[in-house]
Amino acid sequence: MDTKNEDAASVLFVCAGQAGLALMAKGFARQIADEKTTIACAGIAAGTPHPLASDVMAEVGINISKQEVPAFHDLSQTDYDVAVIVCDQTPETCTPLPGTPELVLWSLPDPFYKGKATPESFRAIRDEIRRLVGDLFQRGYLAALHHARQSADVVLNHISEGIIAHDLERRIFYFNRAAEEITGYSRSEVLNKDCHEVFPGRFCGGKCLFCDDLESAKHADRRELEIHTKSGEKRILDMSIRPMENQAGTPVGVLAAFRDLTRERQLARRIGRVHSFSGIVGNDPVMLDIFDLIRDLADSDIPVFVHGESGTGKELIAAAIHNEGQRADRLFVPVNCGALPEGLLESELFGHVRGAFTGAIRDKKGRFELADEGTIFLDEIGDLSPGMQVKLLRVLQEGTFERVGSEETQKVNVRVISATNKDLSQEMDNGRFREDLFYRLNVVPIELPPLRQRRNDIPAIVKHILERELTESSRAPVTLSQEALDFMLGYDWPGNVRELQNWLQFALVKCKGPVIQIDHLPPSLHGPGRSVRKRRRKKLDVDSVRLALNETDGNKVKAAQVLGVSRATLYRFLDETNIG
Repeated sequence: MDTKNEDAASVLFVCAGQAGLALMAKGFARQIADEKTTIACAGIAAGTPHPLASDVMAEVGINISKQEVPAFHDLSQTDYDVAVIVCDQTPETCTPLPGTPELVLWSLPDPFYKGKATPESFRAIRDEIRRLVGDLFQRGYLAALHHARQSADVVLNHISEGIIAHDLERRIFYFNRAAEEITGYSRSEVLNKDCHEVFPGRFCGGKCLFCDDLESAKHADRRELEIHTKSGEKRILDMSIRPMENQAGTPVGVLAAFRDLTRERQLARRIGRVHSFSGIVGNDPVMLDIFDLIRDLADSDIPVFVHGESGTGKELIAAAIHNEGQRADRLFVPVNCGALPEGLLESELFGHVRGAFTGAIRDKKGRFELADEGTIFLDEIGDLSPGMQVKLLRVLQEGTFERVGSEETQKVNVRVISATNKDLSQEMDNGRFREDLFYRLNVVPIELPPLRQRRNDIPAIVKHILERELTESSRAPVTLSQEALDFMLGYDWPGNVRELQNWLQFALVKCKGPVIQIDHLPPSLHGPGRSVRKRRRKKLDVDSVRLALNETDGNKVKAAQVLGVSRATLYRFLDETNIG
């Protein structure tokens, strides 16, 4: 953050001309001001004082002959409390100044009279400047202006929104404390700098309101965008962008106020307001961590390995990684490595040329070629034969292969995501899977939990599947009875989400009304040889219910989760026992 001394004032004398009036004012101010006060001068453009200005200042013992007036864009310090416009230029000529200082207008005339300069005209200007500088420092004007500037800063630096403002040349002249905290940049790092140079990729998003569309720059705009802080962290901002005009109605720059939504979005996901990510439904903490990891992988092309039981949604996770990443506009190509014998799988992965084998009547591209610049998803990677493992390893190491029946080497640039339900560590111990291939694939591992370990997600998944199925069939709304839901919450789901989806599709065929009952579930659940069993419902007692309500601050939904029962079961118990 900016470490500028808040107790010491800083003054900038500004003049648009080349006569050296700002340098003269600086010279007198330096004689009067204490050593803590910062004194500087600047012009619209850099220049040296007129010789007569140097002469008349030398008469009073101040040497400015070898000094130069810098352009205020080149000042090393960019944040001043007070700016004095010495010459008779309008304030609009010299504003907006970096740091938005308090303005003082002296409006002294140019010492040139009818194009000629005389020692008398420069002496008159010198004496007037000496009087005005004395009044500024000795009559309390500077202290009052300094206090006013600090008071304004106190207000703007204690609001939670970041504020940034820049002129029409994109030079930043205001940056408050919240903007420092959100972006990681200090005022001194950004003031008087080009906004696009300070914030690569454009701070206001992909389209700069004041560079790409001058017509739209006349109107306020609001947008949500993503930035990177100085340390490289991602931030989601809600930004309001508004044009600024001077008193004459002429555009002078842009003001942007922004709020950091990053933590809010993270909390929203954590408390359950975000139920779905790329078609994957879940509020379980493990799933939310996986969603965050997928977002983190968006800017990377490194291999990802997904492990999970059959039916947990491994391909959905792979597709989400692809869709969130840099290759989203290219193909996502899935391959089930366990569905084909080795000979056909090699052709499927790498392609073949005409005549390579019986039935190869034309050249065919393989899945790796189709996925070039995109993503290939190798499902059931644990079923690959030793020979295919060697060929896959070469592609991962070198990015090259040959089609079946060809000697011509193909080169591809593919992101590889693989998955299996097998324990590859055990497969390696048994000599069935290559260790070097495993470590090539397993750069970023993702472990998908089975559905029985995230039972609290079942109601949301049921709702999501029912809505999708009903939309596709244009059918009236159908809900799940509490008895059917209780049964689902107690089932172990060996087939995971895929099995749940199959149950609901079967139930929608059987159910003719608006509510799915337990009798509408697959018949294997109801006979003596049924393949599923209902979990014994927990028996509630007054003490355990009161304790659960205590632990959850009276939140009945959370209390039901603690007790391991459905909300309806808890509500019925509360009604029956009159527990407050």
